[in-house]
Amino acid sequence: MMTITFVFWFLVVLFGVVGAMRGWAKELLVTFAVIVGLFIITVLERFVPFMRDTITGTGKFWTQTAILSALVFFAYQTPNLARLAASGRFVREHLQDTLLGLFLGALNGFLIFGSIWYYMHAAAYPFAYITAPTAGTPLGDAALKLIPALAPVWMGPPMVYFAVALAFVFVLVVFI
Repeated sequence: MMTITFVFWFLVVLFGVVGAMRGWAKELLVTFAVIVGLFIITVLERFVPFMRDTITGTGKFWTQTAILSALVFFAYQTPNLARLAASGRFVREHLQDTLLGLFLGALNGFLIFGSIWYYMHAAAYPFAYITAPTAGTPLGDAALKLIPALAPVWMGPPMVYFAVALAFVFVLVVFI
């Protein structure tokens, strides 16, 4: 049996390695996709009565996870943009490019799996094979201390609105 904290950090490290191989530009697009996903979830839950009042529990978990997963899936499927590759600005020639890709990949793992973990925690762990961390045990206390640091906690309104605006400006300035 593995703890949810171990699985979480394992996936963060794994995504860091993937980010180092993919490069920082592609990983930055995934980061922006996660931010947009959190933004969409926040807007739907605040301003759409059906999402706010009707969908609860396990259905809410699956809806949140589906929105986030769909955006992350399409962000990871980004084609090799010839225009960006030809510019030479996003070439991974130096160690700092690989390290930035590693950092952004780990950040993406933290944002993606941390968000899913938070949504699962909010839904009271709706799976029989994943149990809630037990308070009073060292591993359970470590997991419970990590939950307030997950992205949906600190990336709620108004922070998510500023993050989307900043991501949009960054895309306009750097990628276009």
